Amino acid sequence: MAAPALLIAARSKTVRRLVLAVVVFIVVLLLAVLSPLFAVPSILGGASAAGAAAGGPTVVGQWGYPLAGNYTKSDGFGPRHVPNCALCSTFHQGYDMYQGCGATIYAAGPGTVIRAGAWGSFGNAVEIDHGGGIITIYGHMMWGSLMVSQGMAVVAGTPLGLEGETGVATGCHLHFQVDVNGTPVDPAPFMAALGLPLK
Repeated sequence: MAAPALLIAARSKTVRRLVLAVVVFIVVLLLAVLSPLFAVPSILGGASAAGAAAGGPTVVGQWGYPLAGNYTKSDGFGPRHVPNCALCSTFHQGYDMYQGCGATIYAAGPGTVIRAGAWGSFGNAVEIDHGGGIITIYGHMMWGSLMVSQGMAVVAGTPLGLEGETGVATGCHLHFQVDVNGTPVDPAPFMAALGLPLK
């Protein structure tokens, strides 16, 4: 006798709606209980772990390295002499980093791309305005490798292009330059103050 009563109840719209409401409630309750278990690893890992997992650079707060992983410093900021390079400046206004031809170069901080393309001695380059008078320049990238264009908004870790030797360069490297209020400053203490010490 119980089976026919269940069949009749199952045909009732009210009973079906009640069963559906109970099932939805149980699913929502399970999601609410289980979702923190999936969120905890990403919260604990932070942006740096996410960037590292994706092959991107280390990011601290809103700023990060312009290269992911290990690199070699070739020239720092200040006076220099480059053998066999008559066009090379005697006062270097940036920080040269070598990771290898074709290595991905990333935006160091949030801002707007104000230049992307051929730019004199920088070769194929990107310039980013970060606001507050801070501008970064990424020089000597491979021709045809730029991944951004003028007017684009970027954040730390946005891929810009690939390491090359365009413009006045004596080998593949990234020329990373920081200008504050129109004047080039040493990128090493600038980045160190952001928790991102350079070599």
